[in-house]
Amino acid sequence: MFSPSSLTSPRAAYVHVPFCRRRCGYCDFTLVAGRDDLIDGYLTAIEQELSRLETPRPMETLFLGGGTPTHLPAAALRRLLAIVARWLPLQPGGEYSVEANPAGLEETRLEVLAEAGVNRVSLGVQSFHPQHLATLERDHSPQDVVEVVARLRPHIPNLSFDLIFAVPEQSVDDWRDTLAAAVALAPQHLSTYGLTWERGTAFWSRRARGMLSPVDEETERTMYECALDDLAAGGYEPYELSNFARPGSTCRHNQVYWRGESYYGFGPGAASFVNGVRSTNHRSVTTWLRRTLAGESAVQEREQLTPEQRAREAVMLGLRQRAGIDLNEFQQRFGCTPAELEPRAWQQHLEAGRLEIVDGRLRLTRAGCLVADHVMMDFL
Repeated sequence: MFSPSSLTSPRAAYVHVPFCRRRCGYCDFTLVAGRDDLIDGYLTAIEQELSRLETPRPMETLFLGGGTPTHLPAAALRRLLAIVARWLPLQPGGEYSVEANPAGLEETRLEVLAEAGVNRVSLGVQSFHPQHLATLERDHSPQDVVEVVARLRPHIPNLSFDLIFAVPEQSVDDWRDTLAAAVALAPQHLSTYGLTWERGTAFWSRRARGMLSPVDEETERTMYECALDDLAAGGYEPYELSNFARPGSTCRHNQVYWRGESYYGFGPGAASFVNGVRSTNHRSVTTWLRRTLAGESAVQEREQLTPEQRAREAVMLGLRQRAGIDLNEFQQRFGCTPAELEPRAWQQHLEAGRLEIVDGRLRLTRAGCLVADHVMMDFL
């Protein structure tokens, strides 16, 4: 029934930079706050980890995330980008993204990014409402965003904003105001995420103690639909469940993940998918540092995916994309159809109007987008 799809050498790479000035209460990412003393060791370790490639590997997309890559002092940032350029040279026309916070992104750092060939910056804006920025424990103001956008554009005009909805005490009107403020600044790309309550975070503990209350599900659903409608009216196409772009400005790097293609990951907590094997580095920054600097593997988990597992993940990832899944291409790639993987889920969601087939592509309907996690899990 299953046939393995062709495996190719990765043309995309992610580098994790785990430093922040502070940890926001909702954040469960791999990072350390207030540990700038580890930066030099990190740079030595990331160079050592990359050197295991043995030869430079040309990349079509690069993504530096965190943490906050631009938290690094300008000299350290320049050194990191030089290390990446040595081992992961960007091909002509490639996409090079770096995550940044609006606070602290001064001219010197911007020049370092531009000189290294970074051509896309993803800003952690989150909100344009001071109250909600305070709740989220962000260290910037709405005006900071306006000012940093003005400084960025002469250097790197391709910008993306991350926004969070369903913040405690946030109203639908508050969220629509944030969407309108974002559209007014005209970034090429917008990502909108419902606030998640992750076990082990400060937000999780505060909710358990009754200090924070989640937005109710109906309001959160309305906020998501507002993003669909308001951003479409502003000229942004929804190309993935949480991502919107002006024509020609989709994030090419993230699409590598959603298409189930191969990619490299470097740094603490980073994941790679190479030759059908998914490996994930240790999430502890200090453990990753210690093992890497000692010449040991920092991989914490490694899994060889079976053809069936890869097919099931391809359904999940494919349904995240608004274009959906090309059914003929899927069968050629995996030797089966989504219907054969899960006949009951296939029939149930089609009949309920959560899935539809349009021009040979299986995709979520608008109603399906509102319960996307439920639909996708039925195929795993």
